[in-house]
Amino acid sequence: MKNTGVQEENKLRVTCPMEYAMNKIAGKWKLVILWHIYDQEVIRYGELQRLLDKISHKMLSNQLKELLADGIIHKEVYKEIPPKVEYSLTDFGKTLIPIMDSLFAWGQENRPDMTEL
Repeated sequence: MKNTGVQEENKLRVTCPMEYAMNKIAGKWKLVILWHIYDQEVIRYGELQRLLDKISHKMLSNQLKELLADGIIHKEVYKEIPPKVEYSLTDFGKTLIPIMDSLFAWGQENRPDMTEL
């Protein structure tokens, strides 16, 4: 079978399972975005932007596009005025839930006490 796209070529070059996983979720914001989608089950773009107040519109948009392209999240567009867009985890994306739960628990146990800062 002939490679027709860049994504197919990149998939063929990844031989390490950790490298594959990190290619899907790496980046400063992807896991945080996924956590909020998981936490809310279905979330609108504007709500994501409010929850992630330090992320730029461009960065959020790019991260969502990558997660969509990788089949981790689903985007539902409602043809309304104003347009309504909602994001949710796909079944594939839901396989990341145990990882996110573990990372969240680790963060709770190991972050500094916020009152001491």
